[in-house]
Amino acid sequence: MSLTRKISKHNVNSFIWHATFLAFAHNFMDIDTIIPAMLVEAGGTPLHIGLMAAILTGGSSFTQLFFAPLISNDPWKKKYLLIGINSRLASLLAVTIMLWTFHSGGEGNILLYLFIAISVFAVGGAFANVGYTDILGKSVFQDSRKKFFSTKQLITSSVVLISAFLATRVLNSREYPLNYAMMFLIGFSSLLIASVGFWRLKEVIPAKLKITSPKHYLQVMRGEIRSNKKIKYFLGFINTQGITVSFLPFIILYAKNVFETGSADTGKFLVFKVIGGMIISLSILLFRRVSKYRYLLYLNVFLSLSIPTILLISIDNPPFWLIFLIGGLVFAIYSITMNGVLLEISGNENRAIYTGLAGAGNILPAIFPLIGGLIIKNAGFTPFFILYMIIIASSLFFIYRLKCSK
Repeated sequence: MSLTRKISKHNVNSFIWHATFLAFAHNFMDIDTIIPAMLVEAGGTPLHIGLMAAILTGGSSFTQLFFAPLISNDPWKKKYLLIGINSRLASLLAVTIMLWTFHSGGEGNILLYLFIAISVFAVGGAFANVGYTDILGKSVFQDSRKKFFSTKQLITSSVVLISAFLATRVLNSREYPLNYAMMFLIGFSSLLIASVGFWRLKEVIPAKLKITSPKHYLQVMRGEIRSNKKIKYFLGFINTQGITVSFLPFIILYAKNVFETGSADTGKFLVFKVIGGMIISLSILLFRRVSKYRYLLYLNVFLSLSIPTILLISIDNPPFWLIFLIGGLVFAIYSITMNGVLLEISGNENRAIYTGLAGAGNILPAIFPLIGGLIIKNAGFTPFFILYMIIIASSLFFIYRLKCSK
């Protein structure tokens, strides 16, 4: 099947369908606010928050490195995408049942079971992402991608804003753990509807890249790194700028432990994060012809550095609303630029391999939350904020060398 404008448009609509209902589900299982707040309510420590952030961000993405050879050998990637999304559905349903059982008098180590379910959810997403990136790259025309990313981000941000208010009401309607059980049940239902978009995708088949053995896989990766100078700078960019996606859970921990914020505050933080995502998504959509990736990357470094700067300046009374607003800007820009740059530097035949390589770029984002948890436990939040700023500042070198043209 060859790619046509009709198929490209159909696939864009299918991706938008999935993204829309995923966005509605997002607030009920948000990894920056809801999940860390739930773990703190369940008795979680800074080490638990660090482990959770490591699993949900860099750790899960790192597993793409191992999924890539399996998926790249098969010209049909859709079935792997469906396996990934279904495993996420199963994990959300499991969390719902666990929390409901715990509310009804069930006994056991709830934290252990939650971490198992969260791990399945994270790895399922990473598994699906390899197929998602490959299908998106070969089944949507290149000149439609940036518009797709910004339109998707705008629509999802609008839906997320609506669901944020609903999530806040659900969160405040009951006590722990029943409120979180209801949150994850709604998240499961919304994600189930979102999966219809993946079932509707029409996949076109590129030339097949065959990986015959682990040794051959390493040879292919080495060959790609040598032939494409941008890939090593892309990996450096992900390893440094990528830690931004694991930073906000520690802000939730900071707010709860130091300023004793409650569920109502968590809901407000979520709303401001969503508003930030909407602002940047609308801006990129309106100015997509002049909003080059390299400018967005530099902007994100500045915004990422501003968050700990504000926290260090206003120790007694941090403006958490502003911090989560900026956090929404940072998360949205990183999501748009990371996927866009990956598609720009890869081709149809090697995109699954490049997605696997991108997983290797998540070594530092996987380790950083664990180190952060230890630093906070033993030395407090200030050294952790300073370490974060140093790593983010180092990403400027890799962004400069990437020289993104689109």
